[in-house]
Amino acid sequence: MRYFSYLTNEESNDIFYCSPENFHRDDPKEILADALGAVLYMPATKENIVQHIIEKKNTGLMSMAMCLEDAIGDNGVREAERSVGDNLDQLSRAIKRGKINYEQIPLIFLRVRTPEQMLNIADKIGESLTLLTGFVFPKFTWRNGESFFKNLKKINDSLGTKLYGMPILETADILYKETRIGALNGIREIIDEYNDLVLNIRVGATDFSSLFGIRRGYDMTIYDISVIRDCIADILNYFTREDQAYVVSAPVWEYFSSGDRVLKPQLRRSPFEEAYGQEGIEIRKELLNAYLDGLIREVLLDKANGFVGKTIIHPSHITPVQALYVVSHEEYMDALSIIKNNDGRVGVMKSQYENKMNEIKPHLNWAKKILKKSKIYGVYHEGQNFTSLLTRKTHL
Repeated sequence: MRYFSYLTNEESNDIFYCSPENFHRDDPKEILADALGAVLYMPATKENIVQHIIEKKNTGLMSMAMCLEDAIGDNGVREAERSVGDNLDQLSRAIKRGKINYEQIPLIFLRVRTPEQMLNIADKIGESLTLLTGFVFPKFTWRNGESFFKNLKKINDSLGTKLYGMPILETADILYKETRIGALNGIREIIDEYNDLVLNIRVGATDFSSLFGIRRGYDMTIYDISVIRDCIADILNYFTREDQAYVVSAPVWEYFSSGDRVLKPQLRRSPFEEAYGQEGIEIRKELLNAYLDGLIREVLLDKANGFVGKTIIHPSHITPVQALYVVSHEEYMDALSIIKNNDGRVGVMKSQYENKMNEIKPHLNWAKKILKKSKIYGVYHEGQNFTSLLTRKTHL
C-alpha cells in the first residue's frame, strides 16, 4: 500500500521531495496507527462495497469502516450482519481469482454495536474475518471496555490472527465535567492493559454534540463548540503524552456539499494564483464548490492539536484530508536538522528557512513524529502544498 499511488510518476516527482513509502497491511501497529489517514465510514448495507474496492472507485482510499451501529436502523441489524458476511466472502473470492491483490485492498474495520455482536459475527463469518484489520468499539466506557477487548482477544485466539480495536470516546460520562476525570481514568486503565490490541483511539463529536442538542454548521469547526473543545483537550491530555502515547484520531466532518457561505473562505487564493496564475484562480473556484473550506480549517486544527487522521463520511473528503497530512518541506528540513544535531553539542540553532529557532530537546519528540509521517504520507517539494494534490486528476 502507498499513499497517492494513483499519481503518474511525473506528477509524483513534481509534487514530492520525498515520495510516500510502501507499507503493508500486516505491518506493526506502530506504523498502521499513523497510516489510517481518512477513514471512510459507510453503512454495512451499502451496495457494491466490494465492487467499488476492486474498481478503486474511491480514489486514494486507504482505510474504511463498515458500520453496524448508528448508520443502521435497529430493525436492520440482521440484514446488515448478513451484508458484512457477504461482502467479506465476495472480497475473499475476488482475491483468490486475482481480481485484486490482498495488499491493494484498504484497511477494513467493522464498527459493531456490542461486545456480544463481535462474537456472533465471528462465529458466522469465520476465516473471511481475517480480511479485517480490526473492530471499532462505539460508546466505549470503563464499564464495557474490558468486554470489548476480551472478546477481541477470543476472536484473535480462535482465528490465529491479530485484529485490532479502536475505541470511540463519545459518552456522557466523558463529556460531562463532573464525571470526566473518573471516566478517563477508568478507560486509561483498560486501554493500558490491552495496549498491544489498541490501534487507535477515536473521538465521537457527533454523539457528544447530541448530549447538548447542538450541531456545528459548515462554517464552524468542532473547536468553535466550547463544551466539545474542552472535552477534546482533556482526551488529548490523557492519551497523547509522550510517556505512553496513543494515536488519537479526529472527529468526523459531517458536510459534503456547500451552501451559502457566511464566513471568509479558508481555501486561500494566493497559493493557487502563485502556482498556476489565472488558471489557478479558476481551479480554486471549482474546488470551493467541491470541497468545504471548514473541513480544511478543521484538519489544520486537528493536526495542530495532536490528532492523526480523521473519520470521514464522504469520498470527496479523502484527498483533502490526506493531502493535508503530507509533511511540508520546511517541517521536514527542521526535523532532519533537529535529529542530526541531537548529539549534546548544540542546544539551539537557526532553521534552514531562517524564520525560527529549532531547540533540540524541546522539539525532539515533534521531529521524530514528523519523520515518521514523512515516510507514510511523503514530503512536499519546496513551494508545493496540499493544493498540488487537490488539482491533480486521477490515473487509475
